[in-house]
Amino acid sequence: MSRWAPACEAIVRLLSPHAEVVLHDPRTDSVLGIWNALSGREPGDPSLLGELDRLRPAGKDVYGPYPKSLPDGRRLSSVSAVVRDEHGNAEVVLCVNVDRTAFDQAAQLLSGFAAPVTGQPQALFERDWTETLNDVVGEFVRDHATPVEALTREQRLVLLARLDAVGVFAQRRSVPVVARALRISRSTTYQLLADLRKEPDADAS
Repeated sequence: MSRWAPACEAIVRLLSPHAEVVLHDPRTDSVLGIWNALSGREPGDPSLLGELDRLRPAGKDVYGPYPKSLPDGRRLSSVSAVVRDEHGNAEVVLCVNVDRTAFDQAAQLLSGFAAPVTGQPQALFERDWTETLNDVVGEFVRDHATPVEALTREQRLVLLARLDAVGVFAQRRSVPVVARALRISRSTTYQLLADLRKEPDADAS
């Protein structure tokens, strides 16, 4: 007991307050010591180590992680190690029981954020041409791996042609919005549009 107590204390301090560490005497099948007693057990209580006989070792004298539960419904992940003396006899069994509650709640929260979102309601967005503008510009800069402000004149012409093809410039006051999206002046946008009308095949590239 005295030899293993520091190790048990170190483990429980590292995993506090989520873990219980239990040191068992396999000869008497009783609890030698317990740290952060989540299960409410005390030294001298039955260990019930027979449950390890039903498990396949994960390594030499190591079992788990395997599931357990507390009377209040909390779920645990447990791992047990059989520590042997110089003669190969089981000296102690060290068990670490981790309360999964906080981790399960965190996983549930994160999975909620990661869940697929529903599509945009058609009635709300079917006439929102700025969504189309953002989609086209965003796809273009991703495909070209170039920030929007670093696009060349030729690339801007291609992009404006795509915006024109999806009807962006058919919208009222679209030029100022496009200019802001492309981070260029309105006059530059008007000049590019004028040039585009002279280059009907600008989107070919």
